[in-house]
Amino acid sequence: MSSVLGISVGAGTVRLACPQHGGPHESVPPYSFDVQSISMPERQAEEYAADAIAATLAAAPDVAATTITFRSEPQAKAVRAAMARRQLTNYQLVPEAVAAVHFAHATSDMREVSTLAVYDLGSSGLTVSVINARTSDVYQCERISDISGDYLDSLIREQQIASGRIAHPADPAGLAALDGLCRAAKEQLSNSNAVALPSEQGLVLLTQENFEALMMLAIESSARMTRDVIIRAQHPVQAVLVLGGGARIPLIARVLERTIGVPVIVPAEPETALARGAALLARPAQVQQAPVAPAPMPVGEHDDATPAWLTAPTRGRRPLSALTNRAHSRRELNVAVLTVSSLVVVAAIGLGLGYGPQVLERGSSSDGSQAVPATTPPRPSAVGPTTAPAATTEAQHETVAAPPVNPNQAEETTAAPPTQGPNTFTVVPGLPPVVLPTLPPVVLPGFPPAGQ
Repeated sequence: MSSVLGISVGAGTVRLACPQHGGPHESVPPYSFDVQSISMPERQAEEYAADAIAATLAAAPDVAATTITFRSEPQAKAVRAAMARRQLTNYQLVPEAVAAVHFAHATSDMREVSTLAVYDLGSSGLTVSVINARTSDVYQCERISDISGDYLDSLIREQQIASGRIAHPADPAGLAALDGLCRAAKEQLSNSNAVALPSEQGLVLLTQENFEALMMLAIESSARMTRDVIIRAQHPVQAVLVLGGGARIPLIARVLERTIGVPVIVPAEPETALARGAALLARPAQVQQAPVAPAPMPVGEHDDATPAWLTAPTRGRRPLSALTNRAHSRRELNVAVLTVSSLVVVAAIGLGLGYGPQVLERGSSSDGSQAVPATTPPRPSAVGPTTAPAATTEAQHETVAAPPVNPNQAEETTAAPPTQGPNTFTVVPGLPPVVLPTLPPVVLPGFPPAGQ
């Protein structure tokens, strides 16, 4: 039977959790795990974690999936680099908050909880996260190192030295041994009211009352920080999950519940909750099937010399011929618009001068040249100015009312186009010229006409 492995990488400890599988005649409680804790230097936590994972996988070849939790993106990069140096690839990384929420669902009643706050007090700092309990989306996550398990241990150490029962260690090794003894006393107070532990420097004596008085200021500060993170997340929480080694202190749960006003969940063995949550998230890697080769193109469907991207129909792409025809259409449309605009301008000038019919007059012939009117308005005589306009108006009406010339008879009835005269103007090259009429002279009273 294949198994899975969950790993949490802390500041000074890496924990590995493997679910227990009972035999055919064994009854194993649900969510039971074999947990292994390995102490390591804080500066090389990722390297030690990779070594522990490699050793575990070598000893247990039936492990089909591995999940590792990470606190921040720099830590995730360090874990990836350490795993790559050992050529370990069958694993996945998940945030610590996601593993915590998954573990809470597996071990607690979370049906009424939509948003969860996670209070993780470890040896190196405190991490507070506000998470969607249904989707595992992290709304807010903040971490401080001012309040930590090591800081609480130092408070106990200084209190013991100040009482006079413990001598101050002379070297760093003795100081580290005393810190470990104070940590053990702190953990034992979770199940008893007083603890006495002997050491080389003296007797470590601590009662529950003295301990809570010593820790109250730091724990209340951490509770206020948790409340501020929830406020900044702008999502009200329905419960607080307390994890890490500090979760064994009963005072923390009481202060959090009093400060935030919601139920506080403290699981059994809270320091291993992240590793167990990672093991619950571990899934065997899916075997990827080889990609299916595309079906061969039938022979003769298109010419080999023609690129496939020109012949194969594609969504949202027009053929090259359509694009070319569209370009020609646009060019022809621009020429037509220019021609019509020019004619409109010329017609407007003629209409403004009062000679619109003559300006717009245009014949049709086989070669597209302008036909000359049959009758030309005579030059007005000097007898009187009143007869000339009548003749001009009559000639204009006759020209406009004349029937259109038949193109088939253009060669018989129409002579060759005359040469361009002084009143003939070419407005647009390639189009028929425009003939402007000759304006009659203006005769003022008291002045003789011209030519007399």
